[in-house]
Amino acid sequence: MKKFNFRKVLDGLTASSPGGSSSGGSSSGGGIGAGSGSVHPGGTAGAAGTPRDEIQEILSSDYFQICKTVRHGFPYLPTALAFDPVQKILAVGTRTGAIRILGRPGVDCYCQHESGAAVLQLQFLINEGALVSASADDTLHLWNLRQKRPAILHSLKFNRERITYCHLPFQSKWLYVGTERGNTHIVNIESFILSGYVIMWNKAIELSTKTHPGPVVHLSDSPRDEGKLLIGYENGTVVLWDLRSKRADLRVYYDEAIHSVDWHHEGKQFMCSHSDGSLTLWNLKSPSRPFQITIPHGKIQRDGKKPESCKPILKVEYKTCKSSEPFIIFSGGLSYDKACRRPSLTIMHGKAITVLEMDHPIVDFLTLCETPYPNEFQEPYAVVVLLEKDLIVVDLTQSNFPIFENPYPIDIHESPVTCTEYFADCPPDLIPVLYSVGAKHKKQGYSNKEWPINMLYYFAVTLQMLYKLKTSKVFEKQKLGEGKPTAEIVEEDPFAIQMMYWCPESRIFCVAGVSAYVIVYRFSKHEVNTEIVSLEVRLQYDVEDIITPEPEIIPPFPDASSQLPSLKSLSGSTNTVACEGTMKDSIPCLSVKTRPVRMPPGYQAELVIQLVWVDGEPPQQITSLAVNSAYELVAFGNCNGLAVVDFMQKTVLLSMGTIDLYGSSDPYQRQPRSPRKNKQFTADNFCMRGLSNFYPDLTKRIRTSYQSLTELTDSPVSLELERCKSPTSDHVNGHCTSPTSQTCSSGKRLSSADVTKSNRRGPGRPPFRKAQSAACMEISLPVTTEENRENTFSRSRSSSVSSIDKESKEAITALYFMETFSRKNDSTVSPCLWVGTGLGMVLIISLNLPATEELRQTEPVMVSPSGTVLTLKGAVLTFSCLDCMGALIHPPYEVWRDPNSIDDSEKTRKRKLVMYSPSSSQDMGDHQFAVICSEKQAKVFSLPSQTCLYVHNITETSFLLRADVVTLCNSICLACFCANGHIMTMSLPSLRPMLDVNYLPVTDMRIARTFCFTNEGQALYLSSPTEIQRLTYSQEMCDNLQDMLGDLFTPVETPEAQNRGFLKGLFGGSGQTFDREELFGEASAGKASRSLAQHIPGSGGIEGMKGAAGGVIGDLARARLALDERGQRLGELDEKTASMMASAEAFSKHAHEVWVLCTYPWREFALPRVTQS
Repeated sequence: MKKFNFRKVLDGLTASSPGGSSSGGSSSGGGIGAGSGSVHPGGTAGAAGTPRDEIQEILSSDYFQICKTVRHGFPYLPTALAFDPVQKILAVGTRTGAIRILGRPGVDCYCQHESGAAVLQLQFLINEGALVSASADDTLHLWNLRQKRPAILHSLKFNRERITYCHLPFQSKWLYVGTERGNTHIVNIESFILSGYVIMWNKAIELSTKTHPGPVVHLSDSPRDEGKLLIGYENGTVVLWDLRSKRADLRVYYDEAIHSVDWHHEGKQFMCSHSDGSLTLWNLKSPSRPFQITIPHGKIQRDGKKPESCKPILKVEYKTCKSSEPFIIFSGGLSYDKACRRPSLTIMHGKAITVLEMDHPIVDFLTLCETPYPNEFQEPYAVVVLLEKDLIVVDLTQSNFPIFENPYPIDIHESPVTCTEYFADCPPDLIPVLYSVGAKHKKQGYSNKEWPINMLYYFAVTLQMLYKLKTSKVFEKQKLGEGKPTAEIVEEDPFAIQMMYWCPESRIFCVAGVSAYVIVYRFSKHEVNTEIVSLEVRLQYDVEDIITPEPEIIPPFPDASSQLPSLKSLSGSTNTVACEGTMKDSIPCLSVKTRPVRMPPGYQAELVIQLVWVDGEPPQQITSLAVNSAYELVAFGNCNGLAVVDFMQKTVLLSMGTIDLYGSSDPYQRQPRSPRKNKQFTADNFCMRGLSNFYPDLTKRIRTSYQSLTELTDSPVSLELERCKSPTSDHVNGHCTSPTSQTCSSGKRLSSADVTKSNRRGPGRPPFRKAQSAACMEISLPVTTEENRENTFSRSRSSSVSSIDKESKEAITALYFMETFSRKNDSTVSPCLWVGTGLGMVLIISLNLPATEELRQTEPVMVSPSGTVLTLKGAVLTFSCLDCMGALIHPPYEVWRDPNSIDDSEKTRKRKLVMYSPSSSQDMGDHQFAVICSEKQAKVFSLPSQTCLYVHNITETSFLLRADVVTLCNSICLACFCANGHIMTMSLPSLRPMLDVNYLPVTDMRIARTFCFTNEGQALYLSSPTEIQRLTYSQEMCDNLQDMLGDLFTPVETPEAQNRGFLKGLFGGSGQTFDREELFGEASAGKASRSLAQHIPGSGGIEGMKGAAGGVIGDLARARLALDERGQRLGELDEKTASMMASAEAFSKHAHEVWVLCTYPWREFALPRVTQS
């Protein structure tokens, strides 16, 4: 355990300016470990010279390890579906090579092919704990599911042929594989080696056929006779192949391409689906023509002609019932004249035809049946439908075919995810309350039966949707053609959320939206009908438009009428003041509802704050947000300045430009702006300058547009095309390409006045973007030139960095409320607001709150800059505060109480405030430590002396995307995620590096926008537009992960087959027993060509069982595998013993012959008569 003596560190340090310099000389002090933190002079040492001068840091590098835990959400770009009817688990394959295994609610296992090739098909070894996957790189994989993390046992790579279809008969160890050339190969599942038995396409079809039948699209064995294999070819040919005699029993031909085939359970008929929307039913007794042809959705012609062709039926399933008509279920087949109809699944049951329209295209579907045996009545009870963006299960046991309520959290992508926050240690009473309130909002009409995919299995790492909140309900719906201001600056999704802030203790929730608004929500268990209160705020950058506030009073606004704006609600007329040709001013972008609104139990809007247009310029996006329930204050900022609002009194306390927050302490010499030359210039003929004008042409950019996210595709787009599409590049090479510009013609260049006006908008930001999805982010790759090293990276996000030489605006990038020392000479802590900027500056705003609760409701809160300025490299990301013992000081908060309670005592109860909660039970002491992290470095300051104790330069060639101070093992650390993919942790307060792992290169901006840390060593990010990946950086959690995971395979007895009876067994099928081993084994079929396929051994064998968790189920599974292995070894031993006996006998015979030759050489030709005496 390392001890750090601050008295030694501060020894010899001299006093300096109030701001700790980040460029001062560094000297190593006694007690600094790892050599990574350097002590910079800045401030006096008096504050740290207390009796408690030693802080014990518990954490070391042994406490940290990176490990993925679980993935939640809908499988991204699904391609294949499989179901085990005995184990009752579902497998979904994707285009990215991933496999998700789903069971009962909470069963969610993720595994990935190393090649990343798309999964073409999945086949369970029913009730055997194994899965076969066929991928687009023509490789078969055998997955072992008898361990907690599935692994590949064997792989078989086809070299000369492409795989198109696979079929594994029930309780068989021989896999049929169809190829693009029309051949059918057979693979032994146990050894994963090709059999020498091959069905060549030219032998399957008639010799008189001159054309190739096309790829194999279907393979299945006859339910009546396992020795007959049905092969479907793409061109419409179907062959019933006799595996014993190695010839075709029958062939059927149809003039339309085949998409799928399915048997009747008796094995006398089969049904095909075709490309013209038709279904053909074939009888084995009359294969010359179809027994029945139907076009279910085709229009019947009056003159008796064939119905019109329809869209292809991609898949059909023919399932029989013992007590009712069979089910015929198929996808596609709709009429061409209804082009706007959504994708559908059709269920034909007797004469009834039901069409179920889907929200997304159908990828695949499976009918769930009561029996796994193909030669019994199937008795279907549900249909699993895999859509491109959803998974639904239809109940077939009810006539109206309702769907089951999906227990999996797969709808997180209902709209594109724009931001995430992760809370690992919520109050214990909060989750049940959110669940009970959220359950009241669930949809009705679901099936009342239990979820059919119900494996007997428990999984500890789960994700459950608790509550859903729609922030758009506080605004009026925008109608097309009304000329609203938002229509000119936001193309779509004006309600998209950019930032969130949640206080679990007080249940205060706050969001900031793309349309420059902030909504404050309070939680209530009771419904209320009330008006929504709103405020308008002017945040203007120009120095000449801001009045310097007088001391000891509330900072005023630019005009006298807005100095403490009165409580009001927006009227509809306010938003429609501006019309074509007039300059918009003092109007918000959205209209808040003015009528009373019914708010159900849950989160209810208390206040809406909107930034307004200023002199024809739209408001800038909000880049930082902070709320404090104890102070009842909300603060937010953008590239223009900072605003502080009192949501108890519903008043604006501060609205000030960033430069004015410095006062006389501004360390930069900024050039004053020229006066405006054209006050009437409207936004309608304005072209904004893009980021490409601010940074060198050598800088490369990675972009992912909003459109690519909504389409859920990650296909790369050329830079030139993306510049034309992206609203972040509004002015490229002098040409207006902005989608927000209405009248600017192509090729028009900006005048100098226009450029001056555009510069006021901030570092290359448009007035608004499209809805900022998690992918809507921009970073620049490094350039090699030395002069651009400091401005190598730029990001259009809350912590955007802009050179002071190129842009005099300074965005507010971080805000934090805390009880601390605001000035050097303070002797007691007081409420403060810490403000971080994009230039690495830290400002402290003093908050003077009324002394009592009664005065707090009437007297104003005094807000004023303290004059304290600290500096770091790069945009500031996060703040935190430690007490004198190094324990984390949480911001003060108010204990939750229901604002709409019907209990009078609850309404009149005084507010219960928790002002600070350090982990130690002792007093806070006479000094604190402030932890500040920017995108380049981290610093620890001693307060109130403002001495920089430790500084750690985290990165020089990249920048941080996320940094959080988190708790781990009853201690604290700083966790960082860098743009180069590194995850780092540092101890506090010494900033010793303890973990630095190259975990995930940021190739996708979605990751950068959504990555977040939380306490107890957990983190998450959006790994795809539809999936959340959780991970841990805690060694303890990595060690215990195996115990948290359950078993994918549970020993279950396979259902017994029905007794067919004597007569049915005599006349219902072949009386011969079919031995596949004898037919396909090496002894009779020989070996396959080595060049045809290559066997690749995997890593998921018996060794994988070592990592399985203990318990009865694990022991049973291990015992079963051990018995199998023992039986296999005994068999091998038996064979070896017999071989040794044969060898010994042969050796004895040869030895006797040698002895005779040596003893009686003259009797060489009479050896048969010689006997041993």
